[in-house]
Formats: sequence, C-alpha cells, structure tokens
Amino acid sequence: MTRFVIPLIAVVLFFLEPIFSLFSPIEQQGELYVFVPRFLIVYLIFIAAYYSRQRAILYGFILGLLYDMYHIDIIGLYTFMYPLICYVSTLVIRQIQRHTVTVMVLSLVMIVLLEILSYFFASVIALTSIDFNEFLTSRLVPTVIANSIFIVMFGWTFKQITVKRFSQKQAGF
Repeated sequence: MTRFVIPLIAVVLFFLEPIFSLFSPIEQQGELYVFVPRFLIVYLIFIAAYYSRQRAILYGFILGLLYDMYHIDIIGLYTFMYPLICYVSTLVIRQIQRHTVTVMVLSLVMIVLLEILSYFFASVIALTSIDFNEFLTSRLVPTVIANSIFIVMFGWTFKQITVKRFSQKQAGF
C-alpha cells in the first residue's frame, strides 16, 4: 500500500489545483490579481529531490499530458515543461545541499521559470495579449506569493513522505 502513496498524492494535487484556482482572480483597489496554484509541480520537485528523478520525470510527463488535455488547448506544453522542470531541479539539487528550505526556495524558482515559459509560449502563439510588466505584477507575483504559502505549509510534509518512501524502497518494500 505504501508504494501507492506518492502517486496518489500527485493525483490528488492534480485535482486540487483547479479547485483552488476558483479563488482567483482577486480584485483589490480596482486591480485584478491572478494566482495560479502550482501544487503538483512543487510536489514533483520534492519527489525529484528526495525520492527519484526518474519517477518525478515520469509523473511529470503523465500528469503534464493530463493537464494539457483537461486544462489547456495545446497538447504538449505541460507534457514537456513538467519533466523539464523536474530534470532541471535534479541538476540544481545535485549542486546544493538537500535541505528542506533550499528545496522550498528551489520550488519557488522553478515556479517562476514555469510561469515565464508559459507566458512566453502563450505570447509567441498569440494566446495572450498582456505585456510582460502586466504579467509580472498581476500574475507572477501573486502566483509566487500563493504558492510560497502552500510550500511553507506542506513542504516539510512532502519531504517526510518522500524520504520515508525512499527508505522503504531501499529496504525492499
């Protein structure tokens, strides 16, 4: 049963993202602020850092494909970007200490990278008409703030789950 915990949490986070996106946009003083929950990619980064790079990339590919099919009209965008973010995260985490705080900061940096890549891709194929400054203030900053709250709340738990499963895998369970 414990071998299904990590993919089960990934699937639950996949289905929780659209529920939390219902709270967005937030209007404050006449300005709309859009935050995009990126719970799944945060969890995939923790899997890549503490459990298995291959599993994180595989889960990123499968769930990225599902994300493309159900949430956006372009198949392949998140199918490519989720595994790429997992791969880059493992390259970075090899160079630094695997402390919980560093993985949390790495997760925020990877969310910024994911959002900027998504914005540039959408602007290249004319899916969005907002300029970069508006994207930065009305979407990127609120997304980073909202996801940093999520990371602070659940980062330690994600580490404990993945480390526990890794030790079970090493023991042969």
